[in-house]
Amino acid sequence: MIRIKAGVPRSGWPRTNSRPRRRAHALALPTAWGAVAVGYKFGCPLAEQNGLGARIVTSAVFFAVGTGLILHVRRALLRELRQARKVAGVAQSVLLRPLPPRLAGLHVAAAQLSADRGASIGGDLYEAVATEHGVRVVMGDVRGHGLAAVGTVAAVLGSFREAAHDEPELGRVVGRLDRALARHLRERARAEHPACGGQDPDSPVAEEFVTLLLLEIAGDGELRAINCGHPWPYLLSGARVEPLSPADPLPPLGPFPLPADLAATPCGHLLPDESLVLYTDGAEDARDTRGRFFSLRDALAEAVRNGPAVPQTILRTVFTALLHHTDGRPTDDIALLVLHDDRTHQRAPLGARGTGRATPVHPQSTTCLHRPLP
Repeated sequence: MIRIKAGVPRSGWPRTNSRPRRRAHALALPTAWGAVAVGYKFGCPLAEQNGLGARIVTSAVFFAVGTGLILHVRRALLRELRQARKVAGVAQSVLLRPLPPRLAGLHVAAAQLSADRGASIGGDLYEAVATEHGVRVVMGDVRGHGLAAVGTVAAVLGSFREAAHDEPELGRVVGRLDRALARHLRERARAEHPACGGQDPDSPVAEEFVTLLLLEIAGDGELRAINCGHPWPYLLSGARVEPLSPADPLPPLGPFPLPADLAATPCGHLLPDESLVLYTDGAEDARDTRGRFFSLRDALAEAVRNGPAVPQTILRTVFTALLHHTDGRPTDDIALLVLHDDRTHQRAPLGARGTGRATPVHPQSTTCLHRPLP
């Protein structure tokens, strides 16, 4: 058995510590500029004179020294910023990895906007995977926003990526996610309150929860879902925009135990050329400068006004309207995921979308837009 000791590379040569060398290199230029300033002050006769010309030269020398030091610090900070952005990009690609543009016959597109300026990840989570049970999609929202919720997002997504393939029933998938969240919160509580030996009821960790929507799309377009306190997605059919289901959601994960007999809700079928738009509540809770809420339904209706649109077009239309509505400053994390079905499976009979969406006797116009209330 070959053991590799810390600090010794596989080649067998000892690893040289480059930190002192980098530190010395970083201090070399400021030291040189300081030596120039001190040498001029004490070694140049011109610096001892009080004439106008001598003062101008002295000022010019010290201005050059100061400018050089500022430029050096600026370059160092920019280098650190580029490194931090690179690390953040790698973290985002692992945590919220880019979804494939096509998944088991479905066109997929997703985007996320963090409320923390400069942050590329936040408290929203989403994932879509193709399994032997169908395409399974999760959309969730951790209490709070920004970088503080990243650990919870990682715990839930990591559990979903395994359970989605292992568990045949959606209820068991949600159970796995609930246990993973509880385990993460216990570990976080112990880390934040080591003297308590457990979860502190007065801690913010004890009040943390996750809203979650788990969706399954079978090969024939059949839809089943489990909703734990999350907004229902919108179904885009032609120019019509409507919620996928009118059923009341379950409580969010975290504060309350899940029902023992957790079963998925049938939601009908996703027909060819129809789209599903999953989102977090930051989209509909976004306000403008006058306190008016953003109408996501209106934005989606605008995106499909001229017929079915590809997911990228829907995302671009909605996010453009969102940024315009909030003047480019959203106060909560926002995530959208669009699934468009262009498969050629057999169409379901009319009115078979679920118990809550029967075929209307007198169809209403589907082209009117709902304006936000003043």
